[in-house]
Amino acid sequence: MVEGRAAEDALSEKEILELKRALLRERKRLLAEEEEISSGSLRAPQSDLSGEVSFDEEYADAGSFTFEREKDFSIAQNIKDLVEKIDRALAKIEAGTYGICEACGRPIEKARLKALPYASLCLACKRKEARSF
Repeated sequence: MVEGRAAEDALSEKEILELKRALLRERKRLLAEEEEISSGSLRAPQSDLSGEVSFDEEYADAGSFTFEREKDFSIAQNIKDLVEKIDRALAKIEAGTYGICEACGRPIEKARLKALPYASLCLACKRKEARSF
């Protein structure tokens, strides 16, 4: 049964090329989003974002700005993590190892790769990983 699944989940050259294009498009989109975030609130000093709040002004405004800035930092970090995963997937395509589970060495399901082209684990191994936390 596993061998049948392996043959069924083996990617054709055309499928790999389509997934590579999808990865490159997503990488470009993420880098543009990261640049937009970076050029906005992350580059401005806190005092510029919130305005120097005098002692008798509302501190909620300063808190809102701080929250937004922290949210932008979090989003930027998530983008960096995704770009790293995409870069690893692209490197695997070049090395000829794309679509192979890093844990068990079996092919990653086609449907999983189409949904998440930078996936590095098959569903069974991903489930095992999730249970271990």
